[in-house]
Amino acid sequence: MMKMFDLDQELKGVKRIAIAGHIRPDGDCVGSCLGLGLYLRENYPALEAVDLYLESVPERFRVLEGTETIRTSYPKETYDVFFSLDCGDIGRLGNAAEYLHTAGKVICVDHHISNHGFGDVQFIEPEASSASELVYLLLDDKKLSVNAAKALYMGIAHDTGVFQYSCTSSRTMEIAGKLIDKGFDFNELLDLTFFQKTYLQNQILGRALLESMLLMDGKCIISALRKKDLDFYGVTGEDLEGIVSQLRNTAGVEVAIFLYETAIQEFKVSLRSNGKVDVSRVASYFGGGGHVRAAGCTMQGSVYDVLNNLTLHIEKQLKAAEN
Repeated sequence: MMKMFDLDQELKGVKRIAIAGHIRPDGDCVGSCLGLGLYLRENYPALEAVDLYLESVPERFRVLEGTETIRTSYPKETYDVFFSLDCGDIGRLGNAAEYLHTAGKVICVDHHISNHGFGDVQFIEPEASSASELVYLLLDDKKLSVNAAKALYMGIAHDTGVFQYSCTSSRTMEIAGKLIDKGFDFNELLDLTFFQKTYLQNQILGRALLESMLLMDGKCIISALRKKDLDFYGVTGEDLEGIVSQLRNTAGVEVAIFLYETAIQEFKVSLRSNGKVDVSRVASYFGGGGHVRAAGCTMQGSVYDVLNNLTLHIEKQLKAAEN
């Protein structure tokens, strides 16, 4: 665990700040970036710019105040400080990495076990529930606005599966309680950003479940969607969130694998574990990363090639766990 830093100290004399997270931003990525961005704008009046960059912001997250200020294009800019949040490596910053390379100082705040550290200042805690939890620890709770608190709460809730996953600690719950105390409707927030799905999202979920298969005596479940399936239902990768978690909830399953085609012979892979398999090890082997129980990567080949390669590594871990 890397030591927490003093935010005020790191921002002395700073005028221009950029904040960015990983490509294909999820709830924690959006929540941590927006929460920090709002806090800095509200409490550091001497700052000339606090610019937030994300590849895209899923529609469901736009219920949060401030999402309209997030930039999805990358004009030529230079910054005194660049914050990388919820990002395991520089490559996953996408186009925002260009600001990292020209910034006076780079601050990395992250909770991915696959993050080996980058930047001038690092606060990396793999045991933390989320990047949003770590961002909260850097801030003064007394100066935290309702809107900033709402963003951080959403981030924590999303990365803990609404406080179900093993990454949830007593500290996580304590922080969530303090954020709720700021005064917002957290039930409505979770309904709108986590639980609620569109009709098409429910349809594609049903398709993925219908075509799933059990392997390894029921310990592994797999499901794959091709691009023609996504096109038929009129959905994108953003509409597939939650499918792998639903697969993991199948009784007797230790590992869930969900993949979907992003280009010819290219698949985005999501992995979830119930504890016996470290899926971050599997994902890292194929150039990805993540956490012990939740990880992902991008792989080339046919569906069968991808699944055969993944299941080989998973089966090895399962056998080792049983011996």
